[in-house]
Amino acid sequence: MIERWNLTIPELTGNKLRRAYVYLPNSLKSNPYSRFPVLYMFDGHNLFFDQDATYGKSWNLSSYLDAAQTPLIVAAVECNHSPDNGRLSEYSPFSFQAPNSGWVTGRGRTTMDWMVHTFKPYIDQAFPTLPGRENTWIAGSSMGGLMSLYALLEYNWAFSRAAALSPSLWVAPHRLEQLITDAHLQSNSTLYMDYGSLELGNHPNMARYLGRIAQLLMERGVLLNCRIVPDGDHNEASWERQIPFFMGTLLYGRL
Repeated sequence: MIERWNLTIPELTGNKLRRAYVYLPNSLKSNPYSRFPVLYMFDGHNLFFDQDATYGKSWNLSSYLDAAQTPLIVAAVECNHSPDNGRLSEYSPFSFQAPNSGWVTGRGRTTMDWMVHTFKPYIDQAFPTLPGRENTWIAGSSMGGLMSLYALLEYNWAFSRAAALSPSLWVAPHRLEQLITDAHLQSNSTLYMDYGSLELGNHPNMARYLGRIAQLLMERGVLLNCRIVPDGDHNEASWERQIPFFMGTLLYGRL
């Protein structure tokens, strides 16, 4: 079951409405007093419905969760669709020069502050969640993948597990390395991270840099599941096929 409603993020876009989505497991119907872990995700419009998706193809995430009878709540909000780098700005922790897009002012911290201090408290109040850190996870792809990695590092007190699919590691790479080095991490911090083999050439030396980031994360004690997806590409159809892999990491030991 998916609930949808409109909300605003005043800190980012004032009174402009955007759509929020919450997936609730079907088992809630037969066990109304159950409570569930929560997976927060980016680009909510691309997750459930093809008609809402930017390119007409969603992840079909609810179909997988229903078929697998996954005891999990998913909460997500659509991105900023402004052509003036709206999504890039909200989904980057760092300001950077984007290829073909010009200078982007990173507002990822503002996005995450809203998520943990406004959106998460509302979700915990309105839905049957397990609100503690051990049951609070985050995931996304591309810039949303970068934000998921950032959230695990910078907001580790709130999120214990993350999934970063095709993360935009090329954004301010030296600052990302410094963030990993300086992060205050608890010992059970868990990350799934992948890249499609067909997309590795989209940015120079991406395979080498992915290995570098993986090494730094493991040196910091992050429990890392990192893989190269055979024939994987940078699109929703490819990310949909990775759902069983990243869900396996997020749910490992929790069922």
